[in-house]
Amino acid sequence: MHAQTPDGEHSAPTLQFLRFALEQELCAVRIDAVREILEVGQMTPLPLMPSFVRGVMNLRGAVVPVIDLGARLGLPPTTVGRRTCVVIVDVPDQEQQGHHTLGVLVDAVHEVFDTRSVDLEAVPRLGTRIRPEFIRHMVRVRGQATPDLDLRAILDHNALAELIGAHSLAAMH
Repeated sequence: MHAQTPDGEHSAPTLQFLRFALEQELCAVRIDAVREILEVGQMTPLPLMPSFVRGVMNLRGAVVPVIDLGARLGLPPTTVGRRTCVVIVDVPDQEQQGHHTLGVLVDAVHEVFDTRSVDLEAVPRLGTRIRPEFIRHMVRVRGQATPDLDLRAILDHNALAELIGAHSLAAMH
């Protein structure tokens, strides 16, 4: 959506983000990937899974894998507490022919905010606790640079399957 300025010029499009905490790190994802936000409910653990796979949950009859987003990014695993949430996200698959639905466990959800595309900044190669290839941009929120996470890279179906397979093989030996 482009807003028109009083002189008839088009301004930069407005983007919406969901901002949340992973441990002490504030992160954001584009709201168009977010389907809903849930309280942490019953999750069924799965055997031989890496620590970032917390299990599966029932979402209105569908079995949805739950990924500990902090652990997936190399941060300490999430300790479930009062403010912990499962954010249900739709991630495009590699072939762009659809999406897969996953739950991501986060420490706390803070807000939905708007920004203009001109507020997006390049990802620094150093100085973030999250690998640069998992960050789309840095987004300014009240003067604070916040990573805009690339869920497609973080939750890539093939990459997750490879990590899970390698972990399962190691666990069996």
